[in-house]
Amino acid sequence: MFFGIFSLSLQAQNSLDNLLKQHNKNNVPYISVQELAMPKTEAIILDAREQNEYNVSHLKNAIFIGYNHFNLQETISILKDKDQPIVVYCSLGIRSETIANQLKKAGFTNVKNLYGGIFEWKNNNFEIYNSEEKKTDSIHAFSNAWSKWLHSGIKVYPKK
Repeated sequence: MFFGIFSLSLQAQNSLDNLLKQHNKNNVPYISVQELAMPKTEAIILDAREQNEYNVSHLKNAIFIGYNHFNLQETISILKDKDQPIVVYCSLGIRSETIANQLKKAGFTNVKNLYGGIFEWKNNNFEIYNSEEKKTDSIHAFSNAWSKWLHSGIKVYPKK
């Protein structure tokens, strides 16, 4: 039974690897959700999704910076030290790579992309928070197509 679960986990990991390789240029190093969740890992956490996604679910203490209307200068004004550890995330790690790369090009030296994004975070049963900073099991699923990567929590879909 353990082998079956382990092999399913590896298969899901490989599929996510393939998805990220297909969409990302890998010009920003990844950090795993397990590493980010470790108590000794200190980093500024930036949420590169849209406001409605952030309101439904986000990582604790994450700073909303958006994606469609991301403003590099505003974000730089929040970040004081160009060498501080910064982790950028989105749903899966695709939009966040774009934003993290802009920060790298602006001179930030310790920027990482959260591998698998908030979906992988929730899939590993780490806590997420809503707009009232209360723990929630609801998670913004982005779209029907992308929600297949979210295996935990209550999927909330965008309003049309």
